[in-house]
Amino acid sequence: MLRSLLRWWHAQVTVASPPGPGGDRASGKPRVLILGVYLADRRNTVGHLVDAFSRSAQFEVTQRWVAIAGEPADAAVAAVTVEKLWVFTPKFAILNRMLARSSWQEYDYLLLCDDDIVLPRGFLDAFLSYQIACDFALAQPARTRTSYADRKFARAVRGIRARRTRFVEIGPLFCVRADLAPRLLPFDESSPMGWGYDFVWPVLAEAAGLRLGIVDATPVDHSLRGQASAYSSKEASRAMIAYLERTPHLKKQDAFTVLETY
Repeated sequence: MLRSLLRWWHAQVTVASPPGPGGDRASGKPRVLILGVYLADRRNTVGHLVDAFSRSAQFEVTQRWVAIAGEPADAAVAAVTVEKLWVFTPKFAILNRMLARSSWQEYDYLLLCDDDIVLPRGFLDAFLSYQIACDFALAQPARTRTSYADRKFARAVRGIRARRTRFVEIGPLFCVRADLAPRLLPFDESSPMGWGYDFVWPVLAEAAGLRLGIVDATPVDHSLRGQASAYSSKEASRAMIAYLERTPHLKKQDAFTVLETY
């Protein structure tokens, strides 16, 4: 079924030609650190993701993944798996540990990814090129119309390539530019699954005069697993409420706002 989904999705989606990337370093390519967590005992798309990210022609990519409850499925995934955990650990607690062990300050972009999405061909180069062209310090790809989406605001909008917004989701994939990263990191583990971060992030970004947005030209398919299928949504919700009570944040009606379209 998973292979069928990959074939179907690649047949459906053609990424629109993006503008060329900018901000080249001395190496000739901007540097991207990709951190991800995968559930090795469940259906996932980590093999597809590792392969897709490795095919970037315009960016220098480093991948690091953590496996939960199992072993890597193949040699390519094993080569970028830096740790194996055998008990469930909240996602952003894992990411904080990964960040502490990496020199994330040396990268131009930090991309955080889940293990249950399917990317269109050429995704990384196109998505990051749009992020650069739109000057988004924080960005996510839109979700396809058939994806699970608790936030319908993040679903792809036909006829546009990107939106400047006041909202970027905590998953399944988001990317932080180097100038914003120190304001968001480390992640606040009082809400260890990340619930509520996406209402706090725009406050932090806008206070620094930085922009965020959604790239509709590179939608990802998120139909393999629903949200909170591997953890307690009640616990995550309680943690979010406590986190937001003490942290400046946007209300929903203010967050789900489109400031510009491209």
